[in-house]
Amino acid sequence: MNTFTDGLRILLQAERDQRQSNRYARLVKNASFRYRASIEEINFDASGGLDKNLFFSLANGSYIRDAESILITGATGCGKSFIAFALGDRDCRQGYSVIYFGMQKLLSKLKIVRLEGVAVRFFEKLAKTDLLIIDDFGIGTMDRQQQLHFLEIIEDRHARKSTIISSQLPPANWFDLFSDETIADAFMDRMIHTSHRIEFKNRESLRKKK
Repeated sequence: MNTFTDGLRILLQAERDQRQSNRYARLVKNASFRYRASIEEINFDASGGLDKNLFFSLANGSYIRDAESILITGATGCGKSFIAFALGDRDCRQGYSVIYFGMQKLLSKLKIVRLEGVAVRFFEKLAKTDLLIIDDFGIGTMDRQQQLHFLEIIEDRHARKSTIISSQLPPANWFDLFSDETIADAFMDRMIHTSHRIEFKNRESLRKKK
């Protein structure tokens, strides 16, 4: 009887593990990360001041449960995207839905959905996603319509879902990215004052040296 019970328990656990693995694979596919990254690959000794305690408190998913956001800033090549993708990968493993966009691709997508008349559907999809990662914020310019749509995305998620924004520019310079001061004020109010900050101080890769 014990042997049968143990065998059944092992079988059920294997089925649960397989379902979890399948769900993780689907979530990663839907996230559309530019490349794969994991927190196990991070070299904290070469991270240029990355707070290890802060990072692991975020990696356990607490910021998503609390609908908080993260701002990651630093020079090109310092590992901003890698950190964002590593957090996104860990969140997928915990069963959260994630979507990644480079800023320029997001702006292009906004134009397309507007022309195709499916903007509302696109905004609803983003609003329901647990984590939205926006990479390379501040590269390029936004016309006023794009600024309005971008703000709508942020407003839909504010205090409801989590957003990670990475940028080469420090947050103090983000106001100048908007031609409309009202939109800039609204964006800054929703993102700057309520987000966790990760700021890199050097350009050394955060990947472990092989």
